[in-house]
Amino acid sequence: MKQTASTCCYCGVGCGVLIDHDGEKIHNVSGDPAHPANLGRLCSKGSTLHLTGDLAARAQYPELRLGKSLARARVDWDGALSHAAEVFARTIAEHGPDSVAFYISGQLLTEDYYSFNKLARTLIGTNNIDSNSRLCMSSAVVGYKRSLGADAPPCSYTDVEQSQCLMIAGSNMAWAHPVLFRRLEAAKAEQPDKRIIVIDPRRTDTCEIADLHLALRPGTDVALFHGLLHLLIEQRQIDHAFIAAHTDGFAALQSLVERYTPALVAAECGISEADLHLAASWIGDTQSFLSLWCMGLNQSSAGSAKNNALINLHLATGQIGKVGSGPFSLTGQPNAMGGRETGSLSNLLPGHRDAANPEHRREVATYWGVDNLPEQPGLSAVDLFEAVRAGRIKALWIACTNPAQSMPNQQLIHEALATCPFVIVQEAFTTTETCSYADLLLPAASWGEKEGTVTNSERRISHVRPAIAAPGEARADWSIVCDFARRLERRLLPGRPSQFAFHSPAELFDEYKGLTRGRDLDYSGLSHALIDRLGPQQWPFNASTEQGTERLYTDGRFATANGRAQFIAEHLAELKETTDSDYPLLLNTGRLRDQWHGMSRTGTAAQLFGHVELAQLAMHPDDLAARDLQDGQLIRVSSRRGELVLPVLAEPAQRPGQVFLPMHWGDRFLKGLGCNVLTQNGYDPLSKQPELKQSSVQVTPAQLPWESFLLIEGDVQQHFSALRQLGERFDYLGMGLIGRERPALVMRTAAATAPSAALLAEIDSLCGLDDASTMRYDDPASGVSKRIRLSEGRITALRLSGDTLARDWLRNLWQSADTDASLHRWFLAPVSAPPGADVGRPDKTVCNCMNVSESRICASIERGMQLDQLKQEFGCGTQCGSCVPEIKRMISNAAIPA
Repeated sequence: MKQTASTCCYCGVGCGVLIDHDGEKIHNVSGDPAHPANLGRLCSKGSTLHLTGDLAARAQYPELRLGKSLARARVDWDGALSHAAEVFARTIAEHGPDSVAFYISGQLLTEDYYSFNKLARTLIGTNNIDSNSRLCMSSAVVGYKRSLGADAPPCSYTDVEQSQCLMIAGSNMAWAHPVLFRRLEAAKAEQPDKRIIVIDPRRTDTCEIADLHLALRPGTDVALFHGLLHLLIEQRQIDHAFIAAHTDGFAALQSLVERYTPALVAAECGISEADLHLAASWIGDTQSFLSLWCMGLNQSSAGSAKNNALINLHLATGQIGKVGSGPFSLTGQPNAMGGRETGSLSNLLPGHRDAANPEHRREVATYWGVDNLPEQPGLSAVDLFEAVRAGRIKALWIACTNPAQSMPNQQLIHEALATCPFVIVQEAFTTTETCSYADLLLPAASWGEKEGTVTNSERRISHVRPAIAAPGEARADWSIVCDFARRLERRLLPGRPSQFAFHSPAELFDEYKGLTRGRDLDYSGLSHALIDRLGPQQWPFNASTEQGTERLYTDGRFATANGRAQFIAEHLAELKETTDSDYPLLLNTGRLRDQWHGMSRTGTAAQLFGHVELAQLAMHPDDLAARDLQDGQLIRVSSRRGELVLPVLAEPAQRPGQVFLPMHWGDRFLKGLGCNVLTQNGYDPLSKQPELKQSSVQVTPAQLPWESFLLIEGDVQQHFSALRQLGERFDYLGMGLIGRERPALVMRTAAATAPSAALLAEIDSLCGLDDASTMRYDDPASGVSKRIRLSEGRITALRLSGDTLARDWLRNLWQSADTDASLHRWFLAPVSAPPGADVGRPDKTVCNCMNVSESRICASIERGMQLDQLKQEFGCGTQCGSCVPEIKRMISNAAIPA
């Protein structure tokens, strides 16, 4: 067995991993104790990387279709890329360079990014290249640039441990960045006096560590930050010497925040004045103040204003450039930082330059050896897809991202993709919703199969190393781009030397890094080989001393033109969409603990569904009662753009008037185009980041009396693909995976009336439930039909239609692999459990790492066990630790008398 050091492919923490493999297959992963980002820790997602990426879901060969009504057929790489180059050349000749566009991803490596940027800007001559980082980090980019002069998070992960007062705003860090959260938990245990403030409308697992939870109304963050500054000024807890020496614009901001009195802010935010005063006193009294934030601030039509209002607090108190201090945005993807560095937003250029800046364009054009770069501003994500739908974009290249799941206002996105004349999808997984729109599908290498670099949230560059070859004919992203570019060069610039004669990602890195020289992010002295020798390094990197930079702005000099930080004074803005009598509830979206983004990778591992199996809408019990709804009931949630049918979950952690739906569920798992059919495409005017966090919705009963439940183990991806198509014929469809050693697909459906016997027969045929050995029951008059397949006395597949009372106990019996023959006579009976049997309700997995169920933990708590005893007994909470806040809550709830 061999071992290769690499990095994880999920969040922006950038964890180091050690890959155990035999050169052909990855067998296991573990945290790299030598990597400074995670020191050996991995979250539930990272620790199961070797279980994801089912080959049945992988794109392995190029596929092409020559008409929208035709099926794609396998082609060779020469035919695929020659056809693509011909279409692009013809489109550019007939409609100009801005008739083509690229939409790429924070999952790409820096070298991949660079190849795409050089292709778009030099060869094609368009700024129409944007990435899905627009959906997660562009407001943070604007915030940093306006206040500090550069898109440069000034802090390090060690500041999380060293800070005396830490504020987490708009981030369920315990789930979204769990490895970093473990470091915070450990620091809090060692320093009980460390103050932690959490700002979030929901009471998430992150709130379990908070000394103060400010459950503000969604969208009122600017008022909250102004209110805190108002009190800091009033209490004389600001640093006048720092303000005078290192900043501009404080007078205007001070005049503005005078209006944000405690009474006004408390009323606007829905918090108490006492809590506001307490938070301000903690910030003002501390020697080190650190703030961490993520999508709750960024995914907003006022995202830039929220970022700047938060940064204002650090500038006013002088809490920046010091140990344990500073404004620290948490990156949402493994290499969103690398994308920003290489210019992979439509308004940027490589090396933290601006596409609108003539001098920046001249610098990059000179470096690339071209006369000029395009002046016309590029289209950001929302505008780009609107241009596609309007017909202005004729050829669209999508790489390593899934806009048919992740973009807001999904109806518009699907219309755009369906009508675009030529869509290239460069992707590792054929199962994404976007792949169905590909005229040309290009198979890409995935994690563990490619080489390059990534930059994490603390500006640390790591070398990503491959362990095995990509399956089939899949290729590295940079290789695909450069091969295409050379073919397009021969059509657009015949006879000229190629600008894309790269043979390795190291060559791409070495060319790109020159564009960072002299810039705020200078790492021109780095190379793949040097990172291998020194370990991951933080930029800016001092080549002479071979040292990275732990903290920025320690000398009080900022990256602005005059070296002074800028206070930004902007009032609270109204939400783009407010509630009314038709849509009285405010929808928030966010993450699940064990899933990532659109689940193209995590969604292939049944183990990662153990905590949450199917999509469901979380709602406060009071809102359920007001609508005469029951926990688990199917409801219809609708917005001004679309609607979904899904189960409702009673969740006391929700504020009344607000509902929550995880962002991961797309049309693959949930009929109706997924969660983003509900969200709006209004965006921040500066960052162009969509307001994915706030949309107005209505919730009503679905009134679908006929229900069905199906479970089928084995060949999960094949069953998923076939059954998902049949699922369109039902009014409700929810799909997910269960199991660990024996993965299975579960499918829940519902309809206003019983479907035809022919449809059920088609389902049975696909699942092997139509042979003579299958137990069966049919009552056509009542719409009841049941099938159960046994193998060696154990359930391996079942379908219950019209009567699903036995769903939970039969599913639990499957999970336990019980072969008790005495239970067989009850399999087809309309009972929720056999008489005298203790089968319990569906049991979720609380600790995914150690496979510890909720029932085992609850039973042990009833016997008096506390957290340390549970850890010792079962191992839960001893690996990634993501389950610890939930276990603590279970212990606390058990201590409350019934």
